[in-house]
Amino acid sequence: MSLSAAALVTALTTTTSTAGPERHQAPFPAELETATVAQLDRLLDDRKITSVDLTQAYLQRIEALNSQGPSLNAVRALNPRALAEAKAADQKRRSGGRHGPLLGIPVLVKDNIDVKGMPTTAGSVALEDSYPSKDASLVTNLRDAGAVILGKANLTEFANFLANGMPGGYSSLGGQVLNPYDVSQTPSGSSAGSGSAAAAGLAPLTVGTETSGSILSPSAANSLVGIKPTVGLISRTGIVPIAASQDTAGPMTRSVADAAAELTALTGIDPLDPATADNPLAGHDFTTDLSTGALRGARIGVVQSQIPAAGTDNRVLWDAAVAALAGQGATLVPVTLDTGSSIPGGSTVLNYEFKRDLNAYFARLPRNAPIGSLAELVAYNEAHAPVALKFGQARALTSQAMDLTPGSADTARYAADRAQDLADSKGRIDAAMRDNTLTALLFAGSGSASIGARAGYPSITVPAGYQAANRRPFNISLLGQAWTEPALLGYAYAYEQASKLRRPPSEINPTLFHCSSCPP
Repeated sequence: MSLSAAALVTALTTTTSTAGPERHQAPFPAELETATVAQLDRLLDDRKITSVDLTQAYLQRIEALNSQGPSLNAVRALNPRALAEAKAADQKRRSGGRHGPLLGIPVLVKDNIDVKGMPTTAGSVALEDSYPSKDASLVTNLRDAGAVILGKANLTEFANFLANGMPGGYSSLGGQVLNPYDVSQTPSGSSAGSGSAAAAGLAPLTVGTETSGSILSPSAANSLVGIKPTVGLISRTGIVPIAASQDTAGPMTRSVADAAAELTALTGIDPLDPATADNPLAGHDFTTDLSTGALRGARIGVVQSQIPAAGTDNRVLWDAAVAALAGQGATLVPVTLDTGSSIPGGSTVLNYEFKRDLNAYFARLPRNAPIGSLAELVAYNEAHAPVALKFGQARALTSQAMDLTPGSADTARYAADRAQDLADSKGRIDAAMRDNTLTALLFAGSGSASIGARAGYPSITVPAGYQAANRRPFNISLLGQAWTEPALLGYAYAYEQASKLRRPPSEINPTLFHCSSCPP
C-alpha cells in the first residue's frame, strides 16, 4: 500500500484524536465485519463514535487482515487524506441540520476509478505513478454525500482486459487478491478487491465496475449484494474504461439496504458522459424502494438454462430461493432464453472500444502522465515483461491492432457486431419479458452478466446460502429492463429479508481468522 494503515493510525493517535487513550481501549461499539450503514449512521448521530473513530477502526482492520494475518490483499492503497475527510464529516455532523446516510461513512473504490491525489493504476505497473487531475464524477458524488474515501481496492489488471487466462484478482502491481470465504477459490473479478474487502469488513461500502460480470461475479463469489446498473445510471467519467457501450460502476455491499444507499449517492447526470443524459433516476432515493412486500404481484421468469443440476448443493439452494420468492408473493414463470452470441468467432465490440476509449481516458490525464495511449502501454509492458507480462497482453495487442478510422473494415465489422450484440441481448430479453408479461428474470450466480452487459440492462445479485459440502457461497441474480433498478432493489430486499442467509467469512471460514493480528 502506498501509505500504510499503521502510519495513518499513528498520525491519528498523535495529532487528531481528542478522545483520550482510554476511549480506544474499549471495544468498538460496532462489529465492523457485519456493520450496516444504518447502524453506523445511528452511532454517529448518537455521538457514540465519530467518523474519525470509525475511519481509524477500519484502518486498523485493514492493517490486521489485508497485509497481515490472512493477507487478503484486497486493498491496494490508502487515501492519505482519509482522516482529514473524516474530521470534516464530524464537523459537518456537529453543525446540525439534515444529512444523508453516508455522512462520515468510509468507502473503498476500485483502483480504476480516479481519486485526486492518488494514482489510478488499474493494477498495472505501467500506471503506478499515473495521477489524475481531478476526481471521477462518481467520487465527486460520494464526497457530496459526505462519504470518506478510505482508499483503493485491488483488481484484475485493466479490469481483465489485458490478457487471456489472467486469474481473477491478479495484477502486476497489486498481486493476487484472496477470497475470504475460501482462499483456494477465486475471488473472481475484475472487482476482486472490492468484493474481498466488503466481505471481510474492511469498509462498510465498496465500489466496483463492470463491463461483463465484474461486479456480479465477485459479488457472488464473496457472498455480497452487487448491483450492475443500467448503463448511464452512473457516470463513467474518470474511470479507466474497457468499452463505453457496456461499462458501468456499481455498489458491492453486505446488504440490499446498504447497496440502495450507496447507489443513491452514485447516481447522477454528467455532461461529460452522454450515456447519463437520459437518466430518469437522477436524484432518486433508492432506499424508498425497499419493501418486504415488494414481491407481491411480481412475475419473475425462471431462465431454464440457469437451473443447477439435480442432486447438487447448488440445486438445493436454488430450489430454496425459488420457494422463498414464491412464498413472498412472486409468480415464477419458466422461460427459455438464449444468453449466448450468434456472431461467428465472437463480437469485436470490446476489442474495438477498448482502444478507442482507453486512448480517450489517457488523453484527459495531465501532460506528465507516464502513459498516453494503448500503444505506449503495450510498449512499456514489452520493455518490462518479467514484471508486467506474467500472463501476456493478448487482449491489448488485439485491440491495438484495430483500425479505428471511419470506413475501415474493422469499423464496419464493429458496427455490425454492436447491432447484433443488441439483437442477441436486448432483443431476446425484451421479447421474453413481453411475451410472458414479466417484471424480472431469475438467474443462478452471476448468470445474467453477459446478456445483461450487452443489453446495458441492470442486474442485482443477492446471497442465497452456502454449499453443504464446502460452505462456498451461492447467489441468485435478478435482471430487468433499463431503469428498473427500483423494482429490482425491492425484489432483492424482500427476498433478503425473508431468507436472511448471508453469513460473514469469519463464521463460514473461521480458521482463516485464527491469527495473532486478527481482530477479536
